[in-house]
Amino acid sequence: MRYLTNVIGLGLIVVAVSACGAQNQAAEPAAGPGSGTLSTVPPSPTVPPSSAPTSAPSVPGSLPGQPGAPRQEVPEGSTKLPDKQLDASALPADYPREVYTSNGGTILNIRGQEGGCGHATAEAAQQDGNRVTVNLTELKGQTGQMCTMDIRHPVISVALSSPLGERTVVLKQMR
Repeated sequence: MRYLTNVIGLGLIVVAVSACGAQNQAAEPAAGPGSGTLSTVPPSPTVPPSSAPTSAPSVPGSLPGQPGAPRQEVPEGSTKLPDKQLDASALPADYPREVYTSNGGTILNIRGQEGGCGHATAEAAQQDGNRVTVNLTELKGQTGQMCTMDIRHPVISVALSSPLGERTVVLKQMR
């Protein structure tokens, strides 16, 4: 009889712990910093205001070909920039060299490079009558965070102050 009581008690404990565990897993993604709940969802990297790109804000739900969050595919209706208009000589040999225009030439869609917890960004640093210089940067994740060892090539959109026309696009990688 005593054995049966122990088995039933142990069974109730297992059921109670399982129910609590399932409830905590459902609440985990909503947990934020300082909530006291351990979350396996990686936090978004924090970008200091001074280094935040101004020409390509992350805008959820932006229109195709408009500046917004990086995407894996080139927006529909984009036109590949001719090689003669692209100066990518400052990029490392293994860096992608793809630039497309959209929205009448006022948006550049550039294939960037990021890895692990990094996030690729681009900024039109200088625009004049002959050229547009775009700085490509990879923002690193928080320190102490576990990251995968993969390389991704997202498409990053950059808004120009006027249509590109015949100007040359100069790509530079900033560290």
